[in-house]
Amino acid sequence: MTSLKGRVLAGAMIALAGSGTGSFAVAQESTNRVATKTDWSVFTEATPKECWGVSSPKETVNTRDGAPVSVQRSDILLFVTFRPGSGANGEISFTGGYPFAPGSTVNITIDSASFELFVDGEWAWPANATDDSALLAAMKRGGAAVLTARSARGTQTKDTFSLQGFTAAMTEAETRCK
Repeated sequence: MTSLKGRVLAGAMIALAGSGTGSFAVAQESTNRVATKTDWSVFTEATPKECWGVSSPKETVNTRDGAPVSVQRSDILLFVTFRPGSGANGEISFTGGYPFAPGSTVNITIDSASFELFVDGEWAWPANATDDSALLAAMKRGGAAVLTARSARGTQTKDTFSLQGFTAAMTEAETRCK
């Protein structure tokens, strides 16, 4: 599972394990999970060497024209990846479980700090390594990350991720990828 698709599958297995469903599948397929730090799990791959932390949201709110709506979304996951071979040292990515509105951005708020992610299909990332570093530092200090976005269908989404265990998970992932 070295590809982005593999990380999504790994993250989905975490979400299933957390919900009590699919635990057998997790035990059978997720042999690369090396640690769980409160609300974050750490995975590794050997070839190419890659380590990442991943979490699913604690709360999700979907609205359209200001009113709550029920929508179907695939896995909603927040990742931080370390790849020593490519120089990625804490690369943040987010999948919202739907295609984002073209030309839109995802906003992340941590305490009083706000950050912007650029979108491509169902994925969003900071613009550069400097933005990754600033966001990573804020996540290590914060208690929760609130991500707001807009789907291609016009649904406004607000996903709240706990940052409990985040610093320990990132230390674990970074140490394993040295």
